[in-house]
Amino acid sequence: MSDPATICEAFQRTVTIDPNAVALRTPGDAVSVTWKEYADHVRAVSAGLHRLGLRHGDTLAIMLTNRPEFAWVDAGAMHLGVVAFSIYNTSSPDQIDYLFGNAGNKAVVTELALLPAILASGVALEHVIVVDARAGDLPEGATASLAEVEESGDPDFDFDAAWRAVEPDDVLTLIYTSGTTGPPKGVQLTHANLLETSRAALQVVHVEFGDRITSFLPAAHIADRASAQYFSATTGVQVTYVADPRAIATALPDARPTIWFAVPRVWEKIKMGVEAKLAAEESPVKKKLAGWALGMAEKNAEAQLAGRRLGGLDKVQFDLADKLVLGKVREALGMAELKWAWSGAAAIAPETLKFFMGLGINVCELWGMSELSGAGTINPPGKARVGSVGPALPGTEVRIAEDGEVLFRGPGVMPGYRNDPDKTREAIDEDGWLHTGDVGTLDADGYLTIVDRKKELIISSAGKNMSPSNIENTLKVTTPLAATITVIGDGRAFNVALVTLDPDVSAAFAEKAGVAADPATLAKNPELLAAVQAGIDAGNAKLSRVEQVKKVEVLPEYWLPGSEVLTPTLKLRRKPINEKYAHVIARLYE
Repeated sequence: MSDPATICEAFQRTVTIDPNAVALRTPGDAVSVTWKEYADHVRAVSAGLHRLGLRHGDTLAIMLTNRPEFAWVDAGAMHLGVVAFSIYNTSSPDQIDYLFGNAGNKAVVTELALLPAILASGVALEHVIVVDARAGDLPEGATASLAEVEESGDPDFDFDAAWRAVEPDDVLTLIYTSGTTGPPKGVQLTHANLLETSRAALQVVHVEFGDRITSFLPAAHIADRASAQYFSATTGVQVTYVADPRAIATALPDARPTIWFAVPRVWEKIKMGVEAKLAAEESPVKKKLAGWALGMAEKNAEAQLAGRRLGGLDKVQFDLADKLVLGKVREALGMAELKWAWSGAAAIAPETLKFFMGLGINVCELWGMSELSGAGTINPPGKARVGSVGPALPGTEVRIAEDGEVLFRGPGVMPGYRNDPDKTREAIDEDGWLHTGDVGTLDADGYLTIVDRKKELIISSAGKNMSPSNIENTLKVTTPLAATITVIGDGRAFNVALVTLDPDVSAAFAEKAGVAADPATLAKNPELLAAVQAGIDAGNAKLSRVEQVKKVEVLPEYWLPGSEVLTPTLKLRRKPINEKYAHVIARLYE
């Protein structure tokens, strides 16, 4: 049997493997959908959208939280040849106006809580479909509930003919970039792009029908879209949807993922949670046992990084530590059955990777972009090199340009940005190389190390080139109170930093100190400021003298994902930060 040529064809094969197996669910099985039920929903959505007038090549916007309905709305549109795209739930009315204008959609699928922002955008829409609305009780501005759309499909609609008419080079989806350097660009990705990238990844990591993953990151981001939606459709991975991303840690023991993806901040928070729980152990004996076990975990990580196995007494002690403590930690985290996991979307501190490696949790850092279908390089499980993002996926190429920029070529590279031929020509040269905007290095074995974004490198007044993200990651490891650290120093004699507090960690600090957990109050608290400075000092000790941060300002506010200063995937929007806090930065340099 030949390989599927489209995601539609792959999905239709997947549903026949075990139709009664659970495909989609929510924690506690509040919602549980089998592959057969999933396929029935897809067929119904396709017929319903067709009756509304959507046709092959049209666009459909989706603005939903992480919920099972997303899967069958997206797949239902896909089988009709409709280009379904997702936007961030934090999008403002002005942003929605821009995105819908670029996509050219006349229909949107959303939910009650998100409907006001869409209506406030003023975009002329023919169909506003609300997932959680009840038939006969539609809110103002809505035209139908999802249930009504599914129930109202044309009985004569030829579903099989529709999905078989979809071609490999048809656009499957649009991924709008997070806009750290300007207005979002609509990355057009085809069925072939996503299929080939998935096939390449499966040569590096093992995935099989019945594996389990979670969907908790924004579906507008390529990471969640590729792993939870298309990977699931092509391989049969079960997806647990977690509507509130802040609840992911409590949802994991229920979901019991066998494969998993998270951004660095999530891994950092889990690490801090483990360390805090072990540190809070009241029994002196258990506390000492936990400290010893973590020490053995560190030895285990160092051995793996050196390419060797623990032997002799160390092996005996590690096995005992694993039985008494580490295995229980994995179980408590919901990661006891985890075969491997990804970290991506931003750089992760090596110390964080080593921590999980020592616990026996295989976290593989990868690198990718929306423009290359999500993944370009992956650290192979068991052969990971901490600090690198791994070698290029099979069938793809990576090289370093003269100025240090990472260039990528392969079947996952987009055909172009939507309605923007000039930006497309800037991104992809005549030889098919995608100019990624990242600066990196390749070692003798082809492992790629990302230094930073090309436009974000700090060049001091003395001409020293520095990576702000490398400095920030080093400082965050030693400064648990910080949610974000923004290092500034371009054209300056020394580096300074803006710090925002982690809401959870600072709340625990406030409770212990007996003060209000308000960031404005905490930013003036002498004890907290001393703790932050101690963390910065400890991080500075790991940096070269020119990289060290000389002055710090703790900002009296929390930064929210999807805000003017932080992307939905927690990347810093450096230009807006510099503009918004110019007066603070100027004061630090006085």
